[in-house]
Amino acid sequence: MTLPSRKKPPTTAPDTMAKKSLVDFGREWLDTLVVALSVAMAFRAYFYQPFNIPTGSMQPTLYGNHVQACEKPGILQKTPLKWLNWLLTGRDYKEVRAPFSGHLYVSPRGDGRFALAIVAPDGRRGPVVNLPNDALGQLPVSPGGRVQKGQRLFAGYDTTGDFIFVNRWLWNFRRPHTGEVMIFSTTGIAALQQGTHYIKRMKAAPGETYTLEHPVNGQAPVSVTMGPDEYFACGDNFNNSFDSRYWGAVPGRNLRGVASCVFWPIVNPRLGGIK
Repeated sequence: MTLPSRKKPPTTAPDTMAKKSLVDFGREWLDTLVVALSVAMAFRAYFYQPFNIPTGSMQPTLYGNHVQACEKPGILQKTPLKWLNWLLTGRDYKEVRAPFSGHLYVSPRGDGRFALAIVAPDGRRGPVVNLPNDALGQLPVSPGGRVQKGQRLFAGYDTTGDFIFVNRWLWNFRRPHTGEVMIFSTTGIAALQQGTHYIKRMKAAPGETYTLEHPVNGQAPVSVTMGPDEYFACGDNFNNSFDSRYWGAVPGRNLRGVASCVFWPIVNPRLGGIK
């Protein structure tokens, strides 16, 4: 007795199945990407949020955008080393020259930098260059002054401010402690630009009294006592910080979190935990 012959199963999938598999594969990757982005957004919103230090008000604890004058770039500014150097140090060499004769104009950006441009007598405007605020004192002429074509306006290293992680969950389990570096919203604080965030050190919590170590305008030391939901905030760089000494206490509802650690630039003496 002989058994009826059986056809061997196909060893390759039909084209329709192959196409379907590719579509499914793409959908799986898209689903994974959406989930990953959702997790990242939730992580940022509820746990740790990245934040860039724009100014030098928290020096020497944290550094904002700053410059270092230098006549010529070093060997690390040659391609491709310059990209690796920037990735590690956040430093980039800039040389700014006037594209034509005209007047120098600057405009603050509100993020620790200012915009610079040359405007010719006929109304032409040259490329806009962004530089840290401390470069303003190194310009060869004052804003509005006249410059000549080819005149060097700035040469040096532009270094980005520290990038930190803000711990957004810790204060849900305990009260803020005096001495911590806090991030807060400026919303509702009349003297400050609205809709942005500041970073300062907490000098006094609700119910605590703080004696101003560096009073404003040479006044005699004075003491301030915080209300039931008020926090006194000062920059570590007292001589270059616009803080609670000028505009008062920070309402508790404005607190966003405590500065946790510096994560970039990598080659940075401040890398790691913030004290």
